[in-house]
Amino acid sequence: MRPDLSLYLVTDPGLCAERGLEETVVAAVRGGVTLVQLRDKHASDGELIDQARRLKAALAGSGVPLIINDRLAVAVESGADGLHIGQDDGEVAAARAALGEAAILGLSVQTLDQMGRIDPQALDYLGLGPVFATPSKHDHASPLGFEGLATLVAASPLPSVAIGGLKAEHVAPVRQAGADGLAVISAICGQPDPEAAVRRFFEPQ
Repeated sequence: MRPDLSLYLVTDPGLCAERGLEETVVAAVRGGVTLVQLRDKHASDGELIDQARRLKAALAGSGVPLIINDRLAVAVESGADGLHIGQDDGEVAAARAALGEAAILGLSVQTLDQMGRIDPQALDYLGLGPVFATPSKHDHASPLGFEGLATLVAASPLPSVAIGGLKAEHVAPVRQAGADGLAVISAICGQPDPEAAVRRFFEPQ
């Protein structure tokens, strides 16, 4: 079953610190977030497994899946619903074998060359970007803009979510480019009221 990519929250430990990770995520889900990715580049696997288990419990009954960023072992050990990997985070086939067929598996794609090498049978969705430069990732590829996003979407055999500096006012151009949704970090995690911030993504622009 394909995940709902409409509004995909990627967590940031610094931006979520004041309110707390679980409270931020629960508020965002109340607002309408459809998928949550736990992302923390600096935590140990053990710390992330604990965080993932707490988040999984907090999301219980919401119908919103929990995805782990990069760390296959954490996804498996924590019982998360899936994994998102980048181009340098391991083999897709190995991740699928470890996760099982029921898990959600996503891959970041920045170029048409990368798109041409994916195995659509092993993946559930693609993360396309960055659309804009973003402070959450200093080593990102060159920004695509909406025209570049549309080019990648047109070449994608899978559902896709746009990522990279996106805010509520970008919903329409992302949809016009053909992507199935937006992945967002600071426009939700860095806001004083995450629930209200999420609702703005669903308001007519």
